[in-house]
This record gives sequence, C-alpha cells and structure tokens, in this order.
Amino acid sequence: MDTIASLKNVSYLYPNSSKPVLENISLDIAQGEFLGIIGPTGAGKTTLCLTLNGIVPQFYGGRFFGYVTVGGLDTIEETVSTLAQYVGTVFEDPETQLLSTSVENEIAFALENLLVEPDEIITRISQVLAAVRLEGTQKKHPQELSGGQKQRLAIAAALALQPRLLILDEPTSQLDPIGSQEVFATVKELNRELGVTIIMVSHAAEEMAEFSDRIAILSEGNLLITGSPHKIYSEIELLQAQNLRPPEVAQTFYHISQKEITVPRIPITLDEGLSALKRIQSNVSIVPSFTMPKTYAQDREKLVLSTEDLTYIYKNGTKALHQVSLDIYQGEYVLIAGQNGAGKSTLVKHFLNLLSPSQGIVKIRQRDIRTFSVSELSCFIGYVGQNPDNQIFNMTVEKEVSFALENLNYPSQKIDEKVRKSLETMGLLRYLHLHPLSLPKGDRARIIIAAILAMEPDIIIFDEPTTGQDYYGSIAILEMSRQLHKMGKTVIVITHHLYLMPDYAQRVIIMGQGIILLDAPIREAYYEIDLLKSTYLTPPQVVFLGKNLSQFSGQNYPVLTPLELTNCF
Repeated sequence: MDTIASLKNVSYLYPNSSKPVLENISLDIAQGEFLGIIGPTGAGKTTLCLTLNGIVPQFYGGRFFGYVTVGGLDTIEETVSTLAQYVGTVFEDPETQLLSTSVENEIAFALENLLVEPDEIITRISQVLAAVRLEGTQKKHPQELSGGQKQRLAIAAALALQPRLLILDEPTSQLDPIGSQEVFATVKELNRELGVTIIMVSHAAEEMAEFSDRIAILSEGNLLITGSPHKIYSEIELLQAQNLRPPEVAQTFYHISQKEITVPRIPITLDEGLSALKRIQSNVSIVPSFTMPKTYAQDREKLVLSTEDLTYIYKNGTKALHQVSLDIYQGEYVLIAGQNGAGKSTLVKHFLNLLSPSQGIVKIRQRDIRTFSVSELSCFIGYVGQNPDNQIFNMTVEKEVSFALENLNYPSQKIDEKVRKSLETMGLLRYLHLHPLSLPKGDRARIIIAAILAMEPDIIIFDEPTTGQDYYGSIAILEMSRQLHKMGKTVIVITHHLYLMPDYAQRVIIMGQGIILLDAPIREAYYEIDLLKSTYLTPPQVVFLGKNLSQFSGQNYPVLTPLELTNCF
C-alpha cells in the first residue's frame, strides 16, 4: 500500500525548552488508513499532528530534527498554505475554527482565499455538506447547530480543500456520546467511501477500538508501539502503565480471564463482548447471586437546594427550562446528565443566581436565592468550571485562595488559617508562593477547589470537569469530588461521560429539552437504556453486558463496573 505521510527520526523542542516533546519518531502512514493516536496528556500527540501540516516548526519555531513528508512534499520546505491543500486539520473545539455567519460561508472561506472559481466553490459546498450529512443547513448560522453538527461543519470546511490526509485532534471531547458517535461515523465514512486518510487523536477508547485500522501509543514524546486495535487494546497492563483507559469491554474480560475462566481472545468492542459473554455463560455452570450494594438514604430534613416550577426563556425565545422542580439534600452526590442543549448549564446558572427565573423559584435552605448577596451566596455554594484557568487571576496560590476571604473582610489571622487549611486539604501547601499558572492543570483545578473550600460552602458544583482531560486526569478530579463528599459536602457533577461516574454518584438526574426526564438512584438510572438513548446518552458498555447476563441467567445483575460484573462469576 502506498505511503501518504512519513516521519523519519523526528525530534522537536519548543522554544526555550530543554526537553524534547518528540524524540526520534519514525512512522509511516498508508494511503487510505485510519490511524488512531493515543497517549496520556503531555505525550506529544498534538505536536506530532502539527508536524504533518508544517505548523511545527514553521509557526512555533524551536529546534526540529529529522524529516516529515506528506504526499511527497517536505513540510519544512513547503509553506503551511501549500500543505493545507494536502492536509486538513480539525481541532478539539469547533468554536475556535468557525468564523463565518453561515454554514456555506464557513466552507467557502478558505476556498476564496485560494482563489478557487465561484462555480467550483458552490459545487464543493454541496459535495462536502453531503459527505458530512449536513445538507439543507447552508443558510444557518453555525451557532444554530448542535455540538456534533458544529464539529462536522469544521470537518466539511477542511474537506472542501480536498485534502488527501485529514487530522482530527480530540474532535469529540466536548460532545455528548451521540454527537461523538456522529463524528466517528462521519469520519469513518469519509475514510471508507472517499479514501481520505485519517489520523485521529482521541481518549475515546470504545470508538477508537471500533473505527481505527491501526493505533499508535505515544508516551513522553516517544512512539512506544503501533498495532491493530486488538493488539493494542488487549494489552491491558501496558495501557494501565501508561495511564490509558482500555475499552470497558476489554477491561471486563481481562478481569474475567484473571479468574481462570477461559477467554480465547480479549474482546474490544461491545458486539465482541456480548458474543464472548454468551460463550462463557454456556461453559460456566454456576453464577453466584449478585449482592446489591447498600443504597444511600436521603435526609429529607436537610433540604439544601430546591427549585419549584423553574422556567427560563432566553431573549431569543428559546425555552431552556420548563417547570423544573427539584430537591437536593445535604450530603448527596448528584450527577446531572443530558445531551448538549438539554438545559443543564441554564439550570446551574440559576443555582448560582446568574439568571433570574422567567417563572418559578430557586431556594437555598428554603430561602429565595434572589435575596442572597454575592458574598452570602459564596458561603453556601461553590462552582468549579471545566477550565480552571478561567477562574484564576491572582499572582500566587496564596492570593488566589485568600481573594474572596479578603473581600469579605475576614481578619487576617482567620484568612491565614483558612487558606493554609484548605491548601493542606488539597495537598497544595508547598505551592503557597508560586504562580498558579505555573502548575500542572490538575493542580490548577485543586487551587480553585481550595479557594472554594476556604469559604466553607455546603454545596460544590463541578460543571463538565472531565472535558479535555485524559482518563487519569478525569479520575483525579473525581477523587477530589469524593474527598469533598466525605467531608459532608453536597456534590453536584454535570457531565455526559457516564462511564466515569459509577464509583462516585449516588443519584442521577437526566435532563432533555429543558425538563427532568428521570430522577433515580444511579443503579436504576443507568439501566433505563432507551430513555438515555432518547436524550443522546449512552450508558457504560458493562451495563449492556449486565443486561445480557440477567436475561441469560434469569437473575438480576444490575452491574455498573467491570469488577462488579467479574464478581458475578
């Protein structure tokens, strides 16, 4: 098979850096291949992609060694604009790539800059919109599209240049599960039907296992291994050593194989897993009864946050919330989930008194939230956004954590006590005098939590805290949330990454089209598969395995994690 791109002994150091972000990498990419690239945060995945379109080193500078060719062109010798006609690039956040006032103008933009004839531009717009299944949206503003549609528009704009190679860097990290599936399916179709070579960086293990032809693992700038999805994702111990998450099916059957139950080949997709489970069930004679874990009890005497008939209509007429009534109690750990646009963020803005209800009321401890001053509210409820950098604005960690306390006129001795206590709780005391932005992203998130803890609020909200994080970065944040919950805090997490939450959340609230569709304990909510699907959510793969096990055995196995399912044998 012909090679479309090649890296030979590539090493690269960013300006003013003494450590290579890429180190002696050699890799050939075949024409028509779908290559997945995985690795922990900081492995060099994005930098590797940027060498293929010439942005590294032409834009960033630094020291570059080795050779990169795409379609026979040397990426050092050719301009980035020339390479853009061979290599299309789609980044993590489509919002940063969408500049125009309509879908058709977005696609036409680069073509006009390359002086493509108007008739040809019109033809290409129709072709690429059909390719990404966005026909009929030509006149829409990009902001009218869903998250998955925006990302498909970014792909269409890249495709309009008719590249031979399409690079996608974490294109689904900000999408709900169905939006993610849309993008993967679209990309695979482009790969299969149009012969476009695909390079995709993603932490979405289940989708990468299903759609990739080959997977490469990067770690600390080194290319560790390449191989088929089966070869890579069945190496569970290797993945764990690199802080990478295997597909849940693969993880489940790895655990089963450790119990001396014959698993001829570790399955990596759900269909393979269901087939393997059927074979095991036929061979294993005894399946012990599943012991239901204890459920938590709500203390209805300790109502901390509630809404009554909460309705909100934006100025453009969009009804984001419709008569939402909700009670949250002291010490609960609540997951709020739903597709992009379900109303989750609008609901949270009401919790923070950033929006005033069009109808209904929000109460904290039975008091109308609109009667709270900003300083009062900060002592009851804290908020951690998905990007900690947006909440950091002081020059030292100490100043960041003490800022709100100083504005509330606490005595200096009390401020010092609270700052040190919260930093010690978060394991950050040694960073007291450092600049917050000099610390790793995980520690920057801890700083925000420390600043909130210093205020001693009853409720802490995490809004999409795992977006853009690798698996172990996500787990680190959720472990912080668990720590806060153990301290007696009420924790609310908003996310559509359901596979992360079984070890943390107790109660699940599913939203769709501005209403609450389901409010139930997590073990019940995750098995409402059809309802979840209706709001573009997908439960973890092990839920489908558990449902299959229950149907086969005639007993109830509402398992939520690979270990729970393994313990059924």
